[in-house]
Amino acid sequence: MPITFIEDKKIFKLDTCSTSYIFCVEDGEFLVSLYYGKKLPDTNFTGYIFRDYFVSFNPNSPDVKDRYFSPDLAPLEYSGFGAGDFRKSAAAIRNKDGNIVTDFRYVSHEICSGKPKLKGLPATYAEENEATTLYVTTEDRTTGARAILQYTVFEDLPVMTRSVLLENASDAVMDVEKVYSASVALPDMDYDFLHLYGNWAAERHLERRPLARGQQSISSARGSSSHHHNPFAALVRHGADEDHGDVYGFNLVYSSNFDITADCDFYECTRINMGINPDGFTWHLNPGETFQTPEAVMVYTDAGIGEMSRIFHRLYREHLIRGKWKNEKRPLLINSWEAAFFDFDTEKLVSFAAQAKELGFEMLVMDDGWFGKRNEETNSLGDWYVNENKLVGGIGELIRRVKALGMKFGMWFEPEMISPDSDLYRAHPDWCIHVPNRTRSIARTQYVIDMSRQDVRDNIFGQICSILDNYDVDYIKWDFNRNITEAGSALLEKEQGKEIFHRFVLGTYELMDRLLTRFPDLLLENCSGGGGRFDPGTLYFSPQIWTSDNTEALQRLPIQFGTSYCYPASTMGAHVSLPHSMDELVTKGNVALWGTFGYELDPGKLSEEFKDVVKKQVEEYHLTYDLIHYGDLYRIISPFDNPYHCAWSFVSPDKSAMHFTHVCMQYHPVMKRIIRMKGLDENKMYRCRETGEVYSGALLMNAGINVSKFPRDAGQSFTLYFTEEK
Repeated sequence: MPITFIEDKKIFKLDTCSTSYIFCVEDGEFLVSLYYGKKLPDTNFTGYIFRDYFVSFNPNSPDVKDRYFSPDLAPLEYSGFGAGDFRKSAAAIRNKDGNIVTDFRYVSHEICSGKPKLKGLPATYAEENEATTLYVTTEDRTTGARAILQYTVFEDLPVMTRSVLLENASDAVMDVEKVYSASVALPDMDYDFLHLYGNWAAERHLERRPLARGQQSISSARGSSSHHHNPFAALVRHGADEDHGDVYGFNLVYSSNFDITADCDFYECTRINMGINPDGFTWHLNPGETFQTPEAVMVYTDAGIGEMSRIFHRLYREHLIRGKWKNEKRPLLINSWEAAFFDFDTEKLVSFAAQAKELGFEMLVMDDGWFGKRNEETNSLGDWYVNENKLVGGIGELIRRVKALGMKFGMWFEPEMISPDSDLYRAHPDWCIHVPNRTRSIARTQYVIDMSRQDVRDNIFGQICSILDNYDVDYIKWDFNRNITEAGSALLEKEQGKEIFHRFVLGTYELMDRLLTRFPDLLLENCSGGGGRFDPGTLYFSPQIWTSDNTEALQRLPIQFGTSYCYPASTMGAHVSLPHSMDELVTKGNVALWGTFGYELDPGKLSEEFKDVVKKQVEEYHLTYDLIHYGDLYRIISPFDNPYHCAWSFVSPDKSAMHFTHVCMQYHPVMKRIIRMKGLDENKMYRCRETGEVYSGALLMNAGINVSKFPRDAGQSFTLYFTEEK
């Protein structure tokens, strides 16, 4: 059994294919963590709870026989606030007496096959024979608050997920002021804290620094996961690298305010908590009501950071992304934004489509500017009806002409926003996020619409359906171009005021789910000023997300490398924009292949020479689609480590093919470059398409190959494609 309860020792043992997670029920019904790491056969963990001798500043519990046991020292599995543990707690609930002392103790447990859905929230999924789930019911005996700790282990991956269902089992109201999805205890702090930071057009750069005593955290309070910090972090053993060493990876399946904190104490023990950001959050629970936390994903490997990434990639490709486009090949698109911005009409778009078709593109996407009176960014968000002054004859005529060319058709929406200059805002000024008696902050000349309200969501859904029900639309780009300020809703009671951020994202999830339920063939791509909401919660609804508004190839390299630490290539929206030189076009294409691949340009501005290169890029896209979308990524040379050049490869699951890419960021005078490949089969022979040479996998990985003769000036790049020689 993947999950067992050893009755005589009161030990829970959770085993994936290669990892074990172990905790126990101690005297006083305390849940205490024992081990998380490489898979173990053992069940004897005598002495693992002990941390140090009891002193008066580490209070003990009269419920525990061992006088040296203190909640302040023990590796508690899910610690409450104010009951003897002074470290960062996992939960704090204000009770009817007005205090927030919270103390959860074990009551019962249940082990089930499969993995249940989380009500209203995205989460990974599994068939009944692919996962096993443990429910551990805990209770605060004084207040009647219950926390049901949910653990799921996957059969075929070293992955465990966790979440918490809070229940008010008392006869009085409660206010949840903090509730994390997971808390993990490790017995030392010999790790680096690795995370992804950034800004607009510079998302998900890499930060790695040693843990220190005290707290280190990343978070968002912006109403989205944000450009600035991604809800991903890893604890990486000192000295571990891409291919070797212990790595614990953590990711939150959530698209709003989050917090991931590593708390290291005097005894050099580490506790990592992850979940909803408690700043600005409270949830009012009436008797009998429940609150479900988002899902936390946990990965452990002793084979380095690269293997951690590949585990996340496989998990999300197989157990998070859903629907038709999970495995079906997605169309090669051209987006009108960088080609025309707001300046287009039917004839221009049809011309784009006709020229794109000749180059091998398969779908035209009409971006911002098609609705209301939208000729610039200051108006019309919320008025999702066609501007027939631009699209003469309406959207139906445009789609008919595009489809007649053999192209698919997509369009842009920003459903969570409203312009002050819009018919919708004039009719419903209370529909934007706001609080009374405060000026409404504005960004990009727009407000955020109140997605916590059912009437608002119904209106937006009806407007979108009026188009999708009547016209043959294949794709929607769903954008989100500002963060939430003055967070409040006209419909929430005063005691619910701090629920708005969570209610907002639940409303967004509900609207996306309703849209996909009604239109199951629709390809949805999310965007938030580029990659401002690139998280697994969003991926549950859209199999791809626009990675960044920055389409400059060399600047994209750290963005894509950073994104790949947790998210697979099949999810990374990546396009080729208008180049200034042949080298730039080639490199933009090579970089964009590491992703969904597409174009953001006016094909009429391409010379015939450039068009020939684009056609070759399209051929390469089709040749390598399965390899890049479903293969294993190996980061070979990182731009975070080397300022001159970087390299990566994709290897097919059966190791029969490899696509290798090398990019020069700066010229380097060293002529000889030997690069060792990764992930191949040592016993197989591989033919290089570009040279015709045949090499063993052993040679490619151990001796490497000399790439000195390939392009190596700044901005230049090349690819090598290897296939198994039978």
